[in-house]
Amino acid sequence: MLLMLVQITAAQGPAECERAVDIALRAMLRDAVKHGVDLQIVEENATTFGFKSVLLQARGDAASGWLRQWEGSVQCVFASPFRPGHRRKNWFVGIRRCEVPEQGASLDELDESDLRFQACRASGKGGQHVNTTDSAVHATHLPSGISVKVMTERSQHANKRLAKALIAMKLQQLAEQSADAARHDRNQQHWSLERGNPVRVLRE
Repeated sequence: MLLMLVQITAAQGPAECERAVDIALRAMLRDAVKHGVDLQIVEENATTFGFKSVLLQARGDAASGWLRQWEGSVQCVFASPFRPGHRRKNWFVGIRRCEVPEQGASLDELDESDLRFQACRASGKGGQHVNTTDSAVHATHLPSGISVKVMTERSQHANKRLAKALIAMKLQQLAEQSADAARHDRNQQHWSLERGNPVRVLRE
């Protein structure tokens, strides 16, 4: 079974793009209600101006088709409230689906002894409703320091399962970033050959 997650991100955009993430988030939450989709905030990276990124979980029979209407670049049009007189009025955010398996090899590879779970009370924004019981879970992957707080589910067991899936996803993303960095370093070696001062001289 796949967890249907969607991320809204300002990427490397300026403060106005962080505000645009907040605008897109509120628009998605309103639109989800109209289409019978249960949309819940799973994780948010809040800033002074809005959000750097927000991760949401979508549920319901119509969720998959509804998400297709939002995936891609979304343009928000407004005058900058942070830089008066700034000419630019078009700000873009990225919206993409992140489907995560609730079971599979990546989850099986997680060592339970590396995970620390702590029950906590849900707080903050929660989409259509917030779970106010102590079933919310804060999970930490001790070797990497990756931590998540999950409060979208009604039971602690379900929140633990979702937290584990999110940590697996983040570990996979971390591994992919490391692989990309290693490829970048290897490519850079082609352009950084030092002429002279050799570590070894070969004669034929």
